[in-house]
Amino acid sequence: MDDDSRSSSVRPMALGITSNLDRGTNSVATRVLAQSNLSLFTRCVLFLLFLLSGFSGLVYQVVWVRMAFASFGIIIQVLSVVLSVFMLGLSLGAWAGGRSVNGLVRKTGCSALWFYAGTEFLIGIGAFAVPALFSIGQKLLLSAGETDSTRYLFLSALALGVSILPWCVFMGATFPFMMAFVRQKDHRNAESFSFLYVANVLGAMAGTVLSAVVLVELLGLRHTLWAAAVSNFTAATIAALLALRSGAGDGSAAIAADISVTVRPFSQGRRANRFILSLLFLTGFAALAMEVMWTRAFTPVLQTQVYSFALVLFVYLAATFFGSSLYRWNLQRDSVRSVAVLLSIVSVAAFLPIVLNDLRLFITPFHGVAMWSRAVVLLSIFPFCAALGYLTPRLIDSYSLGDPAEAGRAYAMNVFGCILGPLIASYLLLPWLGERIGLVVLAAPFVLLFLFAAKSLPAWYRWASAAVSVVLLICSLIYSVDFARFMARNFANAEIRRDYAGSVVSTGRGLEKQLFVNGIVMTLLVPATKFMAHLPLLLHNGKSNAALIICFGMGTSYRSALSWNVDTTAVELVPSVKEAFGFYHADAPKVLKNPKGRIVIDDGRRFLNRIPEKFDVIVIDPPPPIEAAGSSLLYSDEFYTLVKAHLNPNGIVAAWVPAGALDSSQAILRSLVDSFPFVRCFFSIGNSGVHMLASEEPIPNVSAEQLTMRVPAAAAFDLLEWAPGQDLVSYVNEVLSKEIPIESALNPDPNIRITDDHPYNEYYLLRRRTH
Repeated sequence: MDDDSRSSSVRPMALGITSNLDRGTNSVATRVLAQSNLSLFTRCVLFLLFLLSGFSGLVYQVVWVRMAFASFGIIIQVLSVVLSVFMLGLSLGAWAGGRSVNGLVRKTGCSALWFYAGTEFLIGIGAFAVPALFSIGQKLLLSAGETDSTRYLFLSALALGVSILPWCVFMGATFPFMMAFVRQKDHRNAESFSFLYVANVLGAMAGTVLSAVVLVELLGLRHTLWAAAVSNFTAATIAALLALRSGAGDGSAAIAADISVTVRPFSQGRRANRFILSLLFLTGFAALAMEVMWTRAFTPVLQTQVYSFALVLFVYLAATFFGSSLYRWNLQRDSVRSVAVLLSIVSVAAFLPIVLNDLRLFITPFHGVAMWSRAVVLLSIFPFCAALGYLTPRLIDSYSLGDPAEAGRAYAMNVFGCILGPLIASYLLLPWLGERIGLVVLAAPFVLLFLFAAKSLPAWYRWASAAVSVVLLICSLIYSVDFARFMARNFANAEIRRDYAGSVVSTGRGLEKQLFVNGIVMTLLVPATKFMAHLPLLLHNGKSNAALIICFGMGTSYRSALSWNVDTTAVELVPSVKEAFGFYHADAPKVLKNPKGRIVIDDGRRFLNRIPEKFDVIVIDPPPPIEAAGSSLLYSDEFYTLVKAHLNPNGIVAAWVPAGALDSSQAILRSLVDSFPFVRCFFSIGNSGVHMLASEEPIPNVSAEQLTMRVPAAAAFDLLEWAPGQDLVSYVNEVLSKEIPIESALNPDPNIRITDDHPYNEYYLLRRRTH
């Protein structure tokens, strides 16, 4: 085929402008895509290699995010930076690998498979290097300030980038390296990217399920990384064996000759090329930004367990796999859908997660969330992700025609959008617009793109699709109700605040007030929150001078600690939670002016790591539920070791454990008992949870009468504030009389404990299914 005829057949495919909606693009270029001279054995081996590669890549992403939380704080910026750096590496690797692989093959005379094998081996090394680099970065950042400071956010992003970027670059290079091998063996093959893409996404799906459900629970985080490394080393070994079997450097000259033919036609279709690259950037940008937004928007329905996040990711990948597999199926039958048709689907599907996540469908103020609502919100993202799963490999195939350099460039542009998407969503859209409006902003450009690309479609189809998109856009803006809107409509005095860390809703009157963060109720005005501070201060042997409250909440425990006239520090992760203090306590302005108090915006664990101060009492109140993602970082052996370094002699750490699963409570207690020689546990008022107190020295076991003799008048008033008619002695004795014997509460199995590497309370599905 001469250059001119090939160019004319490619350009319509690139723009997706065709009048045949059923058959899609029927160009000669499309028929070339369906041809392959690779043997079935070789194709199966390549599919296996990218299945293993996709599996390990997803495992690394999941585990590295979890480890980054432990090292740099549980803030959405850490999540966004990890995702963005991950994508930056893929982008750089795809671009650099595509530009360099043909030259490497020509200069060395080696098969491109050898370079692929080398990258897989180096990726496996990252499983061992990244945890060590995180630890170094954590130590270097201890003087960088609070987690909401610009300096800390910048330096933590830099540390994360240095730690994981190299390995992600190697991941990105695997695509062009393998495509070069395919081109080397079959220079007519123009659909290698989509073939490898399908295998990679399927592997990522397996990585999502196995890491969340099996690997971390059974092996722990570090050994899960080792399992992923084994996958990389296996892929490297298989690739090396295949390279030996195929012959070194075979066909490298054909690569160079064929590329010169392939690239030239596109110089005549620059407008088409720009359109493809722009569309690839937009789809990558929107997909990853929406993933961050969906995670926040779906929280009221899906809750905060690690399995909730895994489900969103799994559905995202499953839909992508479905779409890319459908593209491959259409490709083999010469019936690829046009870009205009695909954009019509995307322009409609982008609004479904907004419209179908209307909480009026799922929730009432008194009956909670309907069970079937989880399936609805998860399935709402399927059409959009499936359409992008079809569109992305279709665009890259049509742009590259199997050339690894062009595929690397196109894939890099798509991933570059994936880099910026999470950052824009986290730093701009969520704080300034919220989940619903932010998703509308991300979805709206697809409507305009469809209108631009739909000129070749029949008028009835064009107008029908546009009408549906516009109706959904209007519904999303005006009619649809997210959590904040739902609470504002159902509670007359609801106050809504937003920042980079969360959407905070304050509702209720009197003692019925509630605090919601990202749709999850965090705390109530209940006596247990007062006892969190008063009980350890009562039992502290000696004069109390300093107290630390980790997790500010409504500020009740902070307020109670100040009533003892001690220097009190509270640490809170979400800035808007601090701003809501006045909603819950009328004396908040006075309390905030108390010179003995300070409120720090930071991750509680990181705060302890970066300060030298010691305290007489440290109160820990992790967000509910007990299985919440990240909560183990405030219950683990390593955290208690850190706490011990910040306790004065006779100091007490008081961990609040909300009512929940027995196995998780036993694991928390085991870690506490293994860390401290003296531990006492008490059921709280109303049996709403357990106060676990621990110390390096004996905790006094004296009567309520003796304890209350040393209570300051202000502290006594504060403790009895919500207990009208009670006297102080009987009220304190109500808790002391419900002490839990440690021996009967502990599980006899010493392995039922929580460590940073084994977050026992967060990963529980297998053991609860088998018991």
